[in-house]
Amino acid sequence: MKKLLLETSFSKIYIVVMMLITLLILGGYFSYAMFTVSKEQGNAISIITGNLVYDLDVDGSNGNTLTVGARETKEFTVTLSNPNNRKARFNFYYEGSLPEGVSAGYKTGEGLNTPPSEVGTNLETSGTAGSSNVYKIRVTNNSDSEVTITLGVEVGLDYNDLVLPSNGHLFEEIKLTGPASDVIPANVGDNGSTYDDGVDTFITGTNPNNYIWYSGKLWRAVSVNKEASTTKLVTQWNISTITYNPSNQTNFEGSYMEDWLNDTSVDGFLGNLRDYENFIVTDAKWNATLDATSLGSITRPSNSGTIVTDAVGLLNMYEYQSSNNGETNGYLNNGLYWWTLTPYSTSDVRFVYNNGYAHHNSPSYTDGVRPSINLKSSVRIVDGDGTIDDPYRLNGDNDTNLSGTLLSSRYSGEYIKFGSGENNLYRIVSHENGTGTKIVSAVPLKNSGSHIESTFGSNTSFSSSNTIGTFLNGEYLTSYVDSIYSDMIEDSTTWYLGTVGDGTSYKLAKYTDTVMSSLTSSTTEAKVGLLRFGELMSGQFDRYSNNTYYWTLTPYRTSYVRGVSNRGDADSNSPSNTNGVRPSVNLKSSVSISGGTGTKSNPFEIALQ
Repeated sequence: MKKLLLETSFSKIYIVVMMLITLLILGGYFSYAMFTVSKEQGNAISIITGNLVYDLDVDGSNGNTLTVGARETKEFTVTLSNPNNRKARFNFYYEGSLPEGVSAGYKTGEGLNTPPSEVGTNLETSGTAGSSNVYKIRVTNNSDSEVTITLGVEVGLDYNDLVLPSNGHLFEEIKLTGPASDVIPANVGDNGSTYDDGVDTFITGTNPNNYIWYSGKLWRAVSVNKEASTTKLVTQWNISTITYNPSNQTNFEGSYMEDWLNDTSVDGFLGNLRDYENFIVTDAKWNATLDATSLGSITRPSNSGTIVTDAVGLLNMYEYQSSNNGETNGYLNNGLYWWTLTPYSTSDVRFVYNNGYAHHNSPSYTDGVRPSINLKSSVRIVDGDGTIDDPYRLNGDNDTNLSGTLLSSRYSGEYIKFGSGENNLYRIVSHENGTGTKIVSAVPLKNSGSHIESTFGSNTSFSSSNTIGTFLNGEYLTSYVDSIYSDMIEDSTTWYLGTVGDGTSYKLAKYTDTVMSSLTSSTTEAKVGLLRFGELMSGQFDRYSNNTYYWTLTPYRTSYVRGVSNRGDADSNSPSNTNGVRPSVNLKSSVSISGGTGTKSNPFEIALQ
């Protein structure tokens, strides 16, 4: 579609206007749309095709250039107009790299248009002449030398007399609204603001526009580091729930928690993040300094405190406090229990309660896990407006037209349409068997809006013939999964039944020891099973009040089975109790994507090749 081009030069001011030759496929024939370009006087560039004219005006910037001094912020005022009655659509992006220390992004506010939606900025009113839209682009130069920013433009239009591709446009849409570190704080919306403590700029408020979709998971942007221009994220929901560490071991470094977050195997979080070397800072510094101060009075922990270097960590209590000035109703309160990095004492670790208050637990307990990462300063936003319905999308993680792609190439957390009725939404867990795709129901099964409950069985050992296993491998397959989907499921999967007690590692659910030297001999074969304790996607993905306790297949000890409570922590129940059910299956390696983008609002549609 249209594109706005920002280019930079230290020594020479230049104007780049790119001419598009766009290819349209029409049933095997090729049609071309060509544009001519002319330079106008003053501060306008005009792109002309037939009787269609687009003007790009840059106000107060010495023509099409803007000089930004050292440590200075300036703005372009950009006016895009279309005086005709043919559809014209513009999507903005930055091409190439800005000079070191320079960032650019949209400024939004009263009287200004927001960045274009995913379908572009439509400068036409049907049957009448088009309109003009005004935008402001903020450029910040944190370097020690002056730079010159030069503006160019590429423009596309919708031809009403041509058959268009499915997206309705002649041009592939690319919208790069700028580095994440610049765009997100500037566009927090009506329910957000910022707090600058001199080191980080924190996003604050009850529900700011700081949602990001990356690697199959919904994240919130928490802060931007002022020196490195990195953006700290945390998952919106609890991806899993595990024991933090053995009793009286409150250290993050060397803990089960650090291990789970940075595990690069098929079982760990980091190993299932998409191309993480390209997106996140792998040697990030995490401040895990002990602090027992009450929420609202916590000061920034010293850099001489307990610092751990890792790719993935958790938020500390100061970062949680900074999200809403110490109040408990900020956007980081997701209505669940979840661990932080901060020890409360030598015997307890701090966690956030489901009402948003700060509490502390023995590290042998099992609260929810909300992984945190730092996006590199080079990561740019290509789509979205930061709202929950249209989260920001990152360059390199915004795939389109995936039809024919094997599902086994996709990422943990992505959504799939699977099954029927109200229970047709599933998520990718992992590719545990190497060739297929393990999936799980996005939420516990429901019947007419109410959660279905089942006893586990007469003992703690899951099988296809115990109570819950009989339901899953019988009634579930016939009543909750259409035959077209049932045929996609592997006939038999190995389910691991290792016991995980208090203060022990999540790895014992699958392995004989914490170094994963061998798989547990406690297994069963079944077509349909459940997730195990500590597995990816075994967290809660809604608030406390909307959840139900559900079973895992991991024994806690000889008389109890692990489950995930509606608060997001892991609990244990007698197998004779009744709890919710989240079915899990392994799909065949030949299952491919036939539609969708893998998000909750547009899940993958799948088919057997």
